[in-house]
Amino acid sequence: MFGLDRLRALDAVATHGSMATAARALHITPSAVSQQLVKLERESGHRLLEPHGRSVRLTHAGRVLAGHAARVCAQAAAAEADLAELGAEIIGPLRLGGVGSSLRALLPDVLARLTAEHPRLTPTVVDGEAVDLVPQLLAGDLDLLLTESWDSRPFALPQGLGVRTLAVEDIQVALAEGHAPAARPELDLADLGGLVWAACPVGTEPYEALTQALRGVGLEPEVRYPVTEYATQLAFVRGGLCAALVPEMAQQPCPPGVRFVPVRPALTRTVQAAWRTRAASPAVRACVEALSQACGVYEEGHDEVRT
Repeated sequence: MFGLDRLRALDAVATHGSMATAARALHITPSAVSQQLVKLERESGHRLLEPHGRSVRLTHAGRVLAGHAARVCAQAAAAEADLAELGAEIIGPLRLGGVGSSLRALLPDVLARLTAEHPRLTPTVVDGEAVDLVPQLLAGDLDLLLTESWDSRPFALPQGLGVRTLAVEDIQVALAEGHAPAARPELDLADLGGLVWAACPVGTEPYEALTQALRGVGLEPEVRYPVTEYATQLAFVRGGLCAALVPEMAQQPCPPGVRFVPVRPALTRTVQAAWRTRAASPAVRACVEALSQACGVYEEGHDEVRT
């Protein structure tokens, strides 16, 4: 029988790539990590690590056992969190982050209800892009993150996270009402050549998703208005300066004079809640369940775990 602490040490080395980084993640010394792995090698009857430059890497046996270790550790963390919830109050800080459109659409009502039910809960919120916020979640600077993934540019979340899908929504092209294509019930992406575009800044998921979607039909987008907020993008659209691809959550508030038109092939955006499985506090769990109920996708026990 393998000890859980030893499996956690192997999982940490597999995840972080070195003894030193694994030790920091586990809040123990590198020597303690090494001792746990020596014991695990003895228990397993296999060599799990081999020298690699100044560091180490997993052997084939190590990689096989590390896959099992990740699943065992995730299940143990989920069990600990479930037991903690049985008698724990939902109190203290809850640090949330996410893209602005999903924060605006989902969080105000959810947080208002949670804080009314649990007056000792103190949520704080930051907005930004997943590329910047996911490292903060992994580092423990955030407790819960709302992420987005466009089907034309899927966003891969790293290991060690619990994930629940909250919404899958259509993405439509926003055009000024006076623009002739805005009168059509549907538009082919291939027919959108020659348009100027507004989009979130270069490097963000929406920008890359727009680029990939249009390149998929042989077009190269001309993005003259790279601005973060969809409300600002729609203001430029209203002025007849550009078009924009806008998910449903970001379509409100909509300025007068803007029309949203479905596109072919259809584009969608998936919004998910993500949290560290080993730090799923009662406050995190309560917020995930409240978000799920608000979105009509309440599926307790059906979370994914990134391993």
